[in-house]
Amino acid sequence: MNTDPLTGQPLPSNAIQRVLFIAPKVHIYQIPPLTSTKGYQASTWTADNNKRQIFTARLRILETSIPHPGSTDDDEGSETVTTTLLLEDSSTGQLFAAAPYTSPNSVEQALDSSRFFAITVIGEGRKAILGMGFEERSEAFDFSISLQDARRVLGFEKDPNARPGKGGKPKVAPEEPKRDFSLKEGETISINLGGLKGRRSRPEAKNPGQQRSEQDALFSIRPPPAGAASFLPPPPTAQSVKEERRRSRQAFEMKPEELGFDDGEFGEFQ
Repeated sequence: MNTDPLTGQPLPSNAIQRVLFIAPKVHIYQIPPLTSTKGYQASTWTADNNKRQIFTARLRILETSIPHPGSTDDDEGSETVTTTLLLEDSSTGQLFAAAPYTSPNSVEQALDSSRFFAITVIGEGRKAILGMGFEERSEAFDFSISLQDARRVLGFEKDPNARPGKGGKPKVAPEEPKRDFSLKEGETISINLGGLKGRRSRPEAKNPGQQRSEQDALFSIRPPPAGAASFLPPPPTAQSVKEERRRSRQAFEMKPEELGFDDGEFGEFQ
């Protein structure tokens, strides 16, 4: 018969329990009071040759599901689901301490190590925060994944695609009705380019007389006003530049008489 992990009392016959995670060896520490709002530092637990270590235990994450009287598998919220971290003697199974997973803050990962966590345990009506450390990083990773699944089932993290059912089986959420985003007949859509806002345009008029072609729109542009700056002349071509150079060279090589000067009898070249 299944029993309540916290009280040891027997559970109803239709209660379901399953182990989400098990680690054969974890180290438990007495940790100093929290001095920063940022979180816990595992280096303060393991200093001084682990003098703060209390014991070594086996860790189990136990999920308990109790259906409500008269409920069916299809009833939403038809059961009570709880998750508890159990620290036990690995040889005898005796319970050392239990940590109910009632909120994400019940288990906090240390800031300076992925292998260490601070857990809130209860016992005999008292509450304490203990440090817990794994020897292997792979075990600590699997532990975190198991807690993530537990948070989803407990409702700490909402899953948009599934909701927990009996025994942790997910229920598929109903699909949203499909919406028609297709364009209607005669309707067009413009694309946002250069900061322009995209919009759907109205259907174009079917009367050809009301439409203007691109050619009509171009010829309807008004000429520039009088006095406006005229266009610059086109640059000279390569052929015209060569011809101008040839003429300058011929003029330079001509004799003064050929250029219209006399023979110097009037003293121009004295």
